[in-house]
Amino acid sequence: QVQLVESGGGLVQAGGSLRLSCEASGRTFSMYTMAWFRQAPGQEREFVGAISYGIGTTYYADSVKGRFTISRDNAKNTVYLQMSSLKPEDTAVYTCAADRFGSITATRPITYDYWGQGTQVTVSS
Repeated sequence: QVQLVESGGGLVQAGGSLRLSCEASGRTFSMYTMAWFRQAPGQEREFVGAISYGIGTTYYADSVKGRFTISRDNAKNTVYLQMSSLKPEDTAVYTCAADRFGSITATRPITYDYWGQGTQVTVSS
């Protein structure tokens, strides 16, 4: 069982930056591919990006490529989402998810076994 807790959301102006964190419980964090999803009101949950277990290869949705960066610190059981050049359309609840030994190109939510509670990111224009 893995519990995930996100933090770092908030209100930021367009063009600004924000870093989200997702801390996991347990001693097997390094075995999990970690992903970030987001969901805006009235829209489906959208894949943002993922970082693999092991060497930490990353994969991003086209909508955030070049602006968002995912990293992980296995010693701290934490995955990060650094968001830059934020746009109003990035406004959403951001949630981290975990899949043991999963593929970073798995973009469907159903693939992931564990989810955090989400953190709100609001980008003002």
